[in-house]
Amino acid sequence: MAIEGFPEAQRRITHFQQNPHRMNLLRALATVSGMTLLSRVLGFARDFVIARTFGAGMVTDAFFVAFKLPNLLRRMFAEGAFSQAFVPILGEYKNKGSEEDTRTLIDHVASLLSIALFAVTALGIALAPVLVWVSAPGFAEDAEKFELTVALTRITFPYIFFMSLVALSGGILNSWSRFALPAFTPVLLNLAFIGMALFAAPYFDPPILVLGWAVFLGGLLQLAIQIPALKKIAMLPRPSLNWRAAWADPGVRRITTLMAPAMIGVSVSQISLLINTIFASFLKSGSVSWLYYADRLMEFPSGLLGAALGTILLPSLSRYHASNNPVEYSRLLDWGLRLTLLLAAPAALALAILAVPLISALFFHGAFSADDVFRTREALVAYTVGLTGMILVKVLAPGFYARQNIRTPVRIALISLAATQFMNLAFVGWLEHAGLALSIGLAACLNALMLYRGLRRLDIYQPQAGWLMFSAKLLLALIAMGAVLWFGMGVEKSWLQMSFVDRTIHLSWLVPLGVATYFATLWILGFRLKDFKRRAA
Repeated sequence: MAIEGFPEAQRRITHFQQNPHRMNLLRALATVSGMTLLSRVLGFARDFVIARTFGAGMVTDAFFVAFKLPNLLRRMFAEGAFSQAFVPILGEYKNKGSEEDTRTLIDHVASLLSIALFAVTALGIALAPVLVWVSAPGFAEDAEKFELTVALTRITFPYIFFMSLVALSGGILNSWSRFALPAFTPVLLNLAFIGMALFAAPYFDPPILVLGWAVFLGGLLQLAIQIPALKKIAMLPRPSLNWRAAWADPGVRRITTLMAPAMIGVSVSQISLLINTIFASFLKSGSVSWLYYADRLMEFPSGLLGAALGTILLPSLSRYHASNNPVEYSRLLDWGLRLTLLLAAPAALALAILAVPLISALFFHGAFSADDVFRTREALVAYTVGLTGMILVKVLAPGFYARQNIRTPVRIALISLAATQFMNLAFVGWLEHAGLALSIGLAACLNALMLYRGLRRLDIYQPQAGWLMFSAKLLLALIAMGAVLWFGMGVEKSWLQMSFVDRTIHLSWLVPLGVATYFATLWILGFRLKDFKRRAA
């Protein structure tokens, strides 16, 4: 039955009737964020178990160096360049092509990827001594340490093989709006670490080898758990050794073409971190550690919100682009931006205000001194300046990726990298390590601003009505939450005199009170959960 006088309403109802199983993106965000939180919590448990079982010394140094390279390749290739290039093309095939064409593309990508990964893995295992010498040349002076690192490198290197196929599987499942399972898979690596370290270490000689096999097992489990889900949607890849047929596929060619600039873009953040570490190494002793601990706290909101939003937005944006629907494309970006500000802004403010309480509760033990607490606070507060910008980048960049435009965000990332180094030179002299954190934060804001301007200039994004009122209400809620947290926190130095139990109890009521104040204020001002519900494309 048509709705007379309301063609837009009729169009939306018809579209929903044709797509009754479209996922609620708000629910998807909660799911992905929840799984990420679980993974992060288990990550802390993993670090605790490893430290308790093996301590800190020669053998753990060997493992961390061995695991660094496949883990870096995972971040750069599997979860970075490949996903950014593969998902938009897959979305286009899914929307415009037949089911058989989509399945063929997946098969060809899986074939070429498997062959390339097998070659890289075999090469990495064979050249393990060279890789160890390049990544940790100081180890060559200790023959035992060097040989142990080589052995661990050979065990852990297949991780890149498994995780690249996991990225392929995750891209497929996300494109079919199956977000929960790909978000859950990182949990299995942490569980493998914890289980193997606790129960299997005595069966290995030396025991540290158990961590290498935990990496291998974790990668295998993450791949295996996705197979039933891929079968359910009839998109389980069928790789073959016919690389010529795979390479001849125009879709595969387009994906590999997009991957080149994507690799550069992903590398930028790693380069930035490396340069900042070099800067920090010339500063006061402890600077690297203060930045590390501050970054660990920043990872929670940036991972929970940024990565989750990027994950759920890219498939839907890709489908809107493939179906030539610029109106819904722009509306989805607008939804993402509002949701980012709604969640990221209070997280940044809370981290800045509660820096000392959080740092003292988590790290103020043993050799971690009161001075370390305040030095880490300086870095954390500086980081929070750019937290919202960091998360906005995760929302704005998919606006280009979904259109298969990777060069623009890469070019902007390179400009941001250059700006970071100029700001490092400007700030580090008088702000020391906090200057490095501030540079990263401000560069993230610059990156977000340039991405926003690019989307507006290309007429990809048009802000929806009501932004002024939205911003005013958000500001009032932030002021209310900030006041509650500030007065509820009390004197910062008093937290250093509390016991661990007292700090935990104080935070256990203060943080929920701040959250309740924020959302209660928003509710009073007219915000409702239903206003932010949105279904996937």
